[in-house]
Parts: sequence; structure tokens; C-alpha cells
Amino acid sequence: MTMRAEVLKANNLDQAIFTAQRINGDEEKFAELMELFFSKDIKTANRAAWVLAHCVDQHPWQIMPHLERLIKNLNNDASDAIKRNSVRALQFVDIPKNLWGETIEICFRYLSGSEAIAIKVFAMTVLYNLSLKVPEITNELKIIIEDKLPYESAGFKSRAKKILMKIGV
Repeated sequence: MTMRAEVLKANNLDQAIFTAQRINGDEEKFAELMELFFSKDIKTANRAAWVLAHCVDQHPWQIMPHLERLIKNLNNDASDAIKRNSVRALQFVDIPKNLWGETIEICFRYLSGSEAIAIKVFAMTVLYNLSLKVPEITNELKIIIEDKLPYESAGFKSRAKKILMKIGV
């Protein structure tokens, strides 16, 4: 079965995890997955995004050769699935210094905007991780979290409180 066929079959969590496990650190298979992730066909890209997130959970190093393209892709008109799974993956990697600025800008835009809760929560975590390297963003992160806290969902509040505790609020 081709990678595309496997990815298109990944229409539930079990199948997405199964496909990710079949890739299991294989760089060639992961490169094929990334090409599907960047596909113009939204269904293919969305399904690949789900598999990608589970691959990066298990083997975060695999995303590194594709990281710049993944981050730049977030500046396009990406679907929620692409945003959610891309930012989710960014939580688990050491983002290179040359990509900090663009990543910070994107994540603050997601956190401040009207994105889905999961996208905001993952963006918050990426921003916290980057604040350990770029302490200048800590205050802005704290202010945005505190401003949004009373109005957001339980999932947002839970992650926000954990991050605020880590920041030292």
C-alpha cells in the first residue's frame, strides 16, 4: 500500500497511530509523509497532519529537516488540522534560533486570535518553551494568558495555570 493510501485511510485515531507506527523513524517514509502534508489536496494534507503529530510524538528528531517549511506553511491559509498538528509537533522539538522569531509571531497570533482551543493551547506551550530561550517574551505571554483566562475553556485554563505556575506567577 502506498503512503498516500495509508494516510487517506487514517480517518480515526487508531489508524493515524498505526500509520505513524509503520513509519517508526524511517526517514524515507517520513519524507513521503511530509510531501503529503504539504499537498495542495486538503483532505490528504489534513490526514497527513494527524499522522505527522503522532510520528513526532515518538520520534521528534524526524521533523527537523522539514521544520522551516512546516513553520512557513503556517503563514499560508492553513486548515485547523494543519495548524493544530503543526503547533502540536512544535511543542516537542528544539526550534533552531533562526526560526524563533517567525515561530513566536505565529504562536502569539494563534494564542491572541480566535483559533480553536487546541491550537491556542499548543501555541501557548510552544511560546512557553521559547520563553526559556527568549525571556523577553515571558511578560507578553503572561499578559495574554491572564487576559484570556476568564473567558476560555477548561482545557485552556488548565494549561494556562500550569504555564503561569512555571513562569512564577
